[in-house]
Amino acid sequence: MSENHEGDPDSGLCRVSILCCLTLACSYVGSLYVWKSDLPRDHPAVIKRRFTSVLIVSSLSPLFLSVWKELTGIKTDAAFLSLMGFRLECILTATVLPLLLTMILFLGPLVQLSMDCPWDFLDGLKVAFDPRFWILCITDMRWLRNQVIAPLTEELVFRACMLPMLVPCTSPGTAIFTCPLFFGIGHIIGPVLCHSFCNYIGFPAIFTALDHPQRITILIFYILGVVLFFLLLNPMTDPALYGDIPICYLLERESVDHRSLCS
Repeated sequence: MSENHEGDPDSGLCRVSILCCLTLACSYVGSLYVWKSDLPRDHPAVIKRRFTSVLIVSSLSPLFLSVWKELTGIKTDAAFLSLMGFRLECILTATVLPLLLTMILFLGPLVQLSMDCPWDFLDGLKVAFDPRFWILCITDMRWLRNQVIAPLTEELVFRACMLPMLVPCTSPGTAIFTCPLFFGIGHIIGPVLCHSFCNYIGFPAIFTALDHPQRITILIFYILGVVLFFLLLNPMTDPALYGDIPICYLLERESVDHRSLCS
């Protein structure tokens, strides 16, 4: 349960929260540009240097949350790591459902990808379970950046550390939609996987789909994916499916259960 605090804008809570989030966002983005180089961004040397920078900022990002708690005087019964999203409760649903919902949204690109893939299903499974394939992946700096380092560090900084700072002065819904704005200036197992998946698929190649020999089928799946996404969004993101949500303890409450505040 959170202790009572002055949560109105005049109390300075929101100003402190926004300032901390802005500082954290600028620190993350700034760390990418501290290295001066004429090499392209996909050069292994550039990627390794940026790995070092973002890993340092990401490892220090929980300190921003700690400082924010000290500046605002907010106290909560929830464990510090739990506030950041590190918990085992409902880990299966938190892993599967967000990723499945994201894959539904990308149904059109996935169908297009499967049509253009030279492998059949069994060949794909053989590759997926081949250790040599994964060794090749993790030794590829671009793959490691797009599928591991970027999703993990960005979700840690822009979601795990920023959401707790924004929730007390806004609401869970507003905070969730505000975090990407700080990301624009510059997710936790579920958001990390979804982030990695989106990096892998990339932006839907709609114009390529229009020129595809099977464009009617692909466009049907594009539309179907978007429709199913909006139909399934509320039921698959129902807070009841994800257990006790620690950041909800940061909300002021008098006699209202924190679950209802986050539903």
